Amino acid sequence: MGNKFLRLAVVYLLIGVCIGVMMAKQHDHTLAVVHAHINLLGWASMFLFGLFYRAFPEAERSAFGYLHFWIHNIALPVQMVTLAMLVSGDTSVEGWVAGASVAIVIGLVFFAINVWNSTRNG
Repeated sequence: MGNKFLRLAVVYLLIGVCIGVMMAKQHDHTLAVVHAHINLLGWASMFLFGLFYRAFPEAERSAFGYLHFWIHNIALPVQMVTLAMLVSGDTSVEGWVAGASVAIVIGLVFFAINVWNSTRNG
């Protein structure tokens, strides 16, 4: 799972950079919040998750690690797409943005529990 997080993080890095370049070229920063979230929750956080799971392989084999990976990697693309739609004026997706955001928080709670459990003896 650590390697999967690392590989997916690089995909989000590329997406985030491309959005940034596109915004700069078009002088339209409507998607700035999406750009920021992709870079933080996609690139930076997922890369750090990957490093953690590489350092603590027992953590990635736990139920918390499994749940964290799948919840984060299902909710994040949903959140990014619907957030882009929302900031572009489609208010009908507010519930989807909120639901995906709550799911990401739940995944992060599983990650926090996993970190706590995996590092208590060190």
